Amino acid sequence: MLSPEPTGNHISLWGEGPIWHRDRLLYVDIEGHKVIAFNPLTQQEKIWEVGERVGTVVAREAGGILFAGELGISLLDEETGSITRLADPESDQRGNRFNDGKCDPAGRFWAGTMPLGERKPVASLYCMEADHSVTKKFSNVTVSNGLVWTKDTLTMYYIDTPRKNVLAFDFDVKTGAISNERVALDVASYSGNPDGMTIDDQDRLWIAFCHGSAVRCFDSQTWKLEAEVPLPCEEVTACAFGGADLQDLYISTGLKKNETAPLAGRIFVTRPGVTGVKGFTFAG
Repeated sequence: MLSPEPTGNHISLWGEGPIWHRDRLLYVDIEGHKVIAFNPLTQQEKIWEVGERVGTVVAREAGGILFAGELGISLLDEETGSITRLADPESDQRGNRFNDGKCDPAGRFWAGTMPLGERKPVASLYCMEADHSVTKKFSNVTVSNGLVWTKDTLTMYYIDTPRKNVLAFDFDVKTGAISNERVALDVASYSGNPDGMTIDDQDRLWIAFCHGSAVRCFDSQTWKLEAEVPLPCEEVTACAFGGADLQDLYISTGLKKNETAPLAGRIFVTRPGVTGVKGFTFAG
């Protein structure tokens, strides 16, 4: 049994999208309209108010932070807090917003959308190249969530939450093309809904189960459940490996309506005895 401990001070209305970059954890508070950088050594947090629901954040190779939210994909200057709008591929769909996203091994930024209202398959998964051009990669999405790539870069795994499975695609790292869509793992029998996801150096998938109070680890060869990390709150949203040795598993959580769990909305950390992989940065 793995026992995660709360870390940091910020209580998110809906924490999401943790990713480790250098010596800090970046994540977002979607409903709090915040991007957060947390240094576990000092326990200090730097918080930027971005004025919109923000679904995901990644570091930029040239400096600064890239995030995606209600108003599309934007750059955040860490020193001044100024925001530069880059692209809004769903400017004609104001009922949608960006949700989870990550950079692929070549430095492209992938992020998908979701409807704010009734859950219907009216969202999509997009990819931004280093030149800031954006391409729609996958349609008929309802709630776009976890994204990871295998160590050999040949497979991309992807979660559209209401499907209650993990999709796999063949991935071409040179072009960013995806093909051969298939269901890799059905998780309908587990409590909660698959949400954010990370991967370790053995290509095992670590999946946060929203409404399920847990992160679960699955072997991508056998698809057997390898480990389970129970959380003391219901809304477990995403996870990422970090720390100097990439062996700390950071887990984001959210506050449900009428939440009574005292630690809900906090970031948690545990050491499950495995090593993660380095998060990729945006090349543009």
